[in-house]
Amino acid sequence: MLAIDVHQLRKQFKVQKNREGLKGALLDLFKREHTEVTAVKDISFQIPQGEICGYIGENGAGKSTTIKMLTGILVPTSGRLLVNGYVPYKEREQFVRGIGVVFGQRSQLWWDIGVIESFRLLRKVYRVDEADFKRRLDELVETLQLGDLLNRPVRKLSLGQRMRCELVAALLHQPSILFLDEPTIGLDIVVKTEIREFLKKLNREHGTTILLTTHDLQDIEALCSRVIMLDDGRIIYDGGLEELKERWGKGREVQFQFTDPIPLAAVSALTSGLDVRWTKENEVTAKVWIPRELNVSDVLSRVVGSSAEISDIKIFETNTDEIVREIYRTGSPEAKEAVRG
Repeated sequence: MLAIDVHQLRKQFKVQKNREGLKGALLDLFKREHTEVTAVKDISFQIPQGEICGYIGENGAGKSTTIKMLTGILVPTSGRLLVNGYVPYKEREQFVRGIGVVFGQRSQLWWDIGVIESFRLLRKVYRVDEADFKRRLDELVETLQLGDLLNRPVRKLSLGQRMRCELVAALLHQPSILFLDEPTIGLDIVVKTEIREFLKKLNREHGTTILLTTHDLQDIEALCSRVIMLDDGRIIYDGGLEELKERWGKGREVQFQFTDPIPLAAVSALTSGLDVRWTKENEVTAKVWIPRELNVSDVLSRVVGSSAEISDIKIFETNTDEIVREIYRTGSPEAKEAVRG
């Protein structure tokens, strides 16, 4: 069964046009003009149960609008969507029992009461059995190390502590699908790593489907095998992360640190006949750029098998940040068509 099934989904908004000047302001009082903005433009995708999928795009691309339709907050203008077999905005009561939602910049916890009291209120909202609630809470509190925070008011938590509590709140009723909208925004690297490890464990042990929107592409690298990329309300890429790197990565770089100084001409001669490019970092360090179509091992065997003594080797892959920036920077129909494949 599919966790999420979206077909030709569209969302349009009416936006008021404000006319200029005093005369325009007076006219707006009596007769308002509106323009129609399409935030999501006939997108289709399917996510099977148990997948972690990254949903990425620039600000205004339509990510959050899509998430709000998938969680039943917004009603689509047209198209079809099913989440866990339910139409989110029609079958709300049954639907919400199977999903968890974390919005990085919004909270579902009550600000002035202890964290545990928020959890107890949510237990009643989701009608979770007391025994199931206790078992699930104990598991989550132990995993996320929240024992010392349960009696603390939410307003006294750090951002990292609050986000860990938000995850618990979203998972108390053991949903099969978790929607995460910028869950690591503003967090330091230690807390980000902890949350990523927790999400991987959640997916591995419970089979939880996760749809993740983020501007931090390290979240995508760490968690997702599949990426859906939006631009101006349309899907411009839907496929594997490795395939995205393969298609758009500019190649790899290998850095060699030699024991003794070596001139650029000498290292270039080691790979003569291969389509590579050498640069010098300093007297004993040189980098070689290797295109995707050439095996790194071919270059390594040439250099390592030479008479030059090597003290260190580092291989650098083009990361996802660079690839996505290049796609959006190019902005050309040819570039986006290449991504569509």
